[in-house]
Amino acid sequence: MKDIQSERDIRNIEIDKVGVKNLRYPIVLNDKYHDMQHTIATINMSVNLPHHFRGTHMSRFIEVLNRNRREIDIHRMGDIMKEMKEVLNAESANLELNFPYFIEKEAPVSKAKSLMEYKCQFIGSLDDKMQIYLGVSVPIITLCPCSKEISDYGAHNQRGEITVMVRFKGLLWLEDVIEMVEGCASGAVYSLLKREDEKYVTEKAYENPNFVEDVVRNVAQKFNTIKEIIWYRVEVTSFESIHNHDAYACLEKHIGEP
Repeated sequence: MKDIQSERDIRNIEIDKVGVKNLRYPIVLNDKYHDMQHTIATINMSVNLPHHFRGTHMSRFIEVLNRNRREIDIHRMGDIMKEMKEVLNAESANLELNFPYFIEKEAPVSKAKSLMEYKCQFIGSLDDKMQIYLGVSVPIITLCPCSKEISDYGAHNQRGEITVMVRFKGLLWLEDVIEMVEGCASGAVYSLLKREDEKYVTEKAYENPNFVEDVVRNVAQKFNTIKEIIWYRVEVTSFESIHNHDAYACLEKHIGEP
């Protein structure tokens, strides 16, 4: 059959990225505590398109994914992108995996166990060099230091979110990043709390007030000591309970070899 996509294009315009987006696909990931974890990823795959090609071969992205579906993790992304470049005759390739990751978490007092969901992502790009990023969003509690200082009783507190993106060398577990980041706020969020746990969480946040600026600096302090991390971006959003806006802070830093 005639291959329309491979026809020559006369407009002489290269395209940076062409491919498939929002493909839902089951993947298997390395789990620090349980060996493997099955989850569902939303996957974006793309390559560059030279000026002389009219289109790319969308089906080949899916074929590459099918061949690698049992071995998709952050350490295999380079091999997958190399294969994308080869089968699509491209000079650069991009791969993004967005997925929920679940960790068993104990309530602080009752020790009741439940699964906590974290939004995670792996982002990779490959041209002359390869870059791989690990991202995770961690729900937190923030309690306003100003509110505590000026109020005769109580202080406004609310849920927030710390979103981090890191480049690293060697081995860096998602579980370790999440635990590290979670401890930088006024308190942690749980999926299951009994009454004694609610009391503990509320009082802990009250004794540990933090602005978003405090939280972002707390995370930066920890990341600065991790030898595997060579670059990071930290974003903190507080979903304010008494304001008609959210509070936000962001910090980005390169701390290692390029």
